[in-house]
Amino acid sequence: MTPVVEVADLHFQYEDGTQALDGVSFQLQASETVAVLGANGSGKTTFLLHLNGLLRGRGSVRICGLEVSKANLAEIRSKIGLVFQDSDEQLFMPTVLEDVAFGPLNMGMPAEQATDKAKTMLGRVGMGHACDKAPYHLSAGEKRRVALAGVLAMNPEILVFDEPTIFLDPPGQRNLLRLLQTLPQAKLIVTHDVAFAAALADRAIFFDKGKIVGDGSLEEIVKKFEWGYPFADAFRYSAQRRF
Repeated sequence: MTPVVEVADLHFQYEDGTQALDGVSFQLQASETVAVLGANGSGKTTFLLHLNGLLRGRGSVRICGLEVSKANLAEIRSKIGLVFQDSDEQLFMPTVLEDVAFGPLNMGMPAEQATDKAKTMLGRVGMGHACDKAPYHLSAGEKRRVALAGVLAMNPEILVFDEPTIFLDPPGQRNLLRLLQTLPQAKLIVTHDVAFAAALADRAIFFDKGKIVGDGSLEEIVKKFEWGYPFADAFRYSAQRRF
């Protein structure tokens, strides 16, 4: 079976000389959910931004069998949906409905069909009531749901989340978790929240200084790298926490 994400020997250096990725290789299978763990600055977000061509380094990145290249970017970006850490980076239209319909319209979908698609996706994430609202009037949790609706409207095969629980209160985290548990797509989730990851992920990878230094079950990774809170009991804590 061909992986939906296949990265081989990926390197990337920023203009200031920072080596952000140093030989990263990784595969994601269809319907698999993988938590991406590691300290701030370890390369996690830089890695994500290579998956849809926002950054281009040295090495190979393939999405659903397609090489990430200029010629393939439009198709690749329809296959992989990235939900940013700050939803304000994704919401820019006057109304929620226009925001969610923007992607399908940009792909060439007729206006009426794009509007219907946007309404369907907003309903799926529990935001159907907000079609005519301005995005800046929404709470952080509502913005996260609208951003996700915009991604889902593109019919992606892969969903990528950068710190999905940041800015969310506990009810918002629970609602997001329940929603993500219903979505069939393969998922990559960058998070520092071990409990959230434990409720979703089949496995975890651990970044350190631009390298993936661990790949296994979440419990194995948490114990090996003493990751989470409290460190020694991180996985027991995550198992006890109830969403």
